[in-house]
Order: sequence, then structure tokens, then C-alpha cells
Amino acid sequence: MAKRVYEVWKGRNKFFLGGRLIFGPDAKSLLATFSLIVVPVIIFCIFVGRHLRHEFSSYNAGYAVIVAAILYTIYVLVLLLLTSARDPGIVPRNSHPPEEEFTYETGGRQTPSLQFPRTKEVMVNGISVRVKYCDTCMLYRPPRCSHCSVCNNCVERFDHHCPWVGQCIGLRNYRFFFLFVSSSTLLCIYVFSMSAYYMKVLMNDDESTVWGAMKESPASVVLMAYCFISLWFVGGLTGFHLYLISTNQTTYENFRYRSDNRYNVYNRGCINNFLEVFCTNVKPSRNKFRDPIQEVQQQPPVAARESATNDAGLEDRRVKVEDDLDIGGDLLKISQRHNIEGIESDIRSRGNDQ
Repeated sequence: MAKRVYEVWKGRNKFFLGGRLIFGPDAKSLLATFSLIVVPVIIFCIFVGRHLRHEFSSYNAGYAVIVAAILYTIYVLVLLLLTSARDPGIVPRNSHPPEEEFTYETGGRQTPSLQFPRTKEVMVNGISVRVKYCDTCMLYRPPRCSHCSVCNNCVERFDHHCPWVGQCIGLRNYRFFFLFVSSSTLLCIYVFSMSAYYMKVLMNDDESTVWGAMKESPASVVLMAYCFISLWFVGGLTGFHLYLISTNQTTYENFRYRSDNRYNVYNRGCINNFLEVFCTNVKPSRNKFRDPIQEVQQQPPVAARESATNDAGLEDRRVKVEDDLDIGGDLLKISQRHNIEGIESDIRSRGNDQ
């Protein structure tokens, strides 16, 4: 039975469910991210939300506090899965370098040498952009593509490799990554606000001070501190990516080319940049991970050409050897003829003497 593509994949990705889910090599970090989301929500529902059920008298609206927290947490986890368990935009590797980019130079009787350009120019929005050749994937990277050293893949519109989701962030999952980060920010704000509201309820009911309310509900204090710290991370990340989207940049481009002050050829205006990220169809994956691999692999054109060149060289050497043998045979015949003629002349001279 032929193996499938994901079974012989050369990248460092991890596959599950027969190649249907693809993760990065650090997929175990998802367990930590999952815990950082779910555990605080469970504590919130048990120690805070449960006590707020009857604080909203109309139609038992207090139950919505718990339901909203649970449903929104599920939504965040789905976004996390969509970010980390899909192809981020991996460019398929070539089995051999692109033949059309080779140039052959011959000089005298020497073997032709291969010349291969490391970069080439492509047009993007009417402006020439230089793209580089990837030795690992044996291809010219498309514009905005970069090779991830963690996953060992070239990824289209490479943003960064996120250890918290255990996956590269690229063309096909950037939208879900931003929604995950921004939704996590809103979840932190919600838990922080409800915990603070519960502290206020305790202060009003018992007519106590803030310290008294903190002693009565230490879980609220822990949740508020946790959400406040988390907001600095996910909130700041949300703001940073809002800036990147508005200017049509990636994290990789912003950090690498920030000091160059180069013109951004991808910037189409703030509104169009947001539409490009959120209102366009997600491109299908260029990799068929579940397809069987080809058992018979054709010889690379470059190798075939080199083989043909070698065969031609062997044929030339063979012809040369045959010519040398023919010449050697002719010389031997001439030598033998001279020897025979010399012997006959000696016999005649001896007969005349007698």
C-alpha cells in the first residue's frame, strides 16, 4: 500500500487523524495555552458566576453570566484550534531545482558548468520586488514568503511562529490568529469586570470595606490580578496587530525592515487592508497531505541533462579509444610488413652469395 504525503513529510510538523490536522513541532504548548484559558473560566464560574445568578432579578438574567462565559470560552477554543490545526500556507517543496533558471556555460573542451541565480525580480503592484531562492525547499520563495526554521517549511505571507499556538502564522490562518488574540482580550475584560462587580456586591451587602470583600472572595482577587496581567499581553498583541493590518505588514516585515524605511508595496489603504484580511476567501491548501505519494519518480531534468552530457562524454571517449585501437592496429600491420620484407631481402642476399 502506497504511503501518503503526510507520512513522508520532510517538515517538522505533527499530523493527527490521518493527516487531517497539522500542527507545528511544538504542539505540546497547546496544553499550556488551553489550561491558561479554561482553568480561570472554571474558577470564575464556580466562585464568582454562581453567586451572581440572583443578582439580576428579571427573568433569571443572572444565569446569563455563566452561560456567556462558557459559550465565549468555547468560541475562543475553536479559534485556537482553527489557528493551530490547519496548514498556515506551506509552499510545496520541489524535488529538484527549477531547470528553467539554470544557465549552461561551456568553454573549450571542458564540461559545461551550471550557473544558478540566488535571487530574481518579480513584479508586485507594478513595482519590482526581489525574491530569494530557498536551498531547503529548492524553490524561489513567493513575495512575503519566508522559511520557518522551527517548522522547516516555506510559508506564504509568513508572520511569525507562535509558540503559544504551536504553529506558524501565515496566509491561511492569520485571520483566525487575530480573532483568537482579540477574543482572548475580550474574555479577560469580561472576567475582570464580573469579578470586580461581585466585589462591589459583597461590599454593598455586608457594608464592608474593600479588604473585607477581598477576604470573603479571594478567588475574585486572583482572577482580577490574572486578567490584569494577561491584558498587558493579549491586549498589547491585539493593538500591535491592528496596526499591522491597517498598514498591511507582517510581524516579520515590521521587525526586519523597520530601520530600512522602505516603501510598502502591499499597502492598499487602511480600509482595503482590513478587507483583505477579513473579507476574502481563505485560499485552499496547496498540499494534499492525504494523497498517496508517487511511487515512480521521474529523473530531474537537470540530472537527465547531466546524464546525457556524461553519456556523450563516454561515447566520445569510446570513439577515441576505438580510433586509437585502429591506429595501433595499422601501425602493427605496417611494422609486421617491414619485418617480412626485411626477412625476404636477407634470404635473397644469402642465395646470391651461394
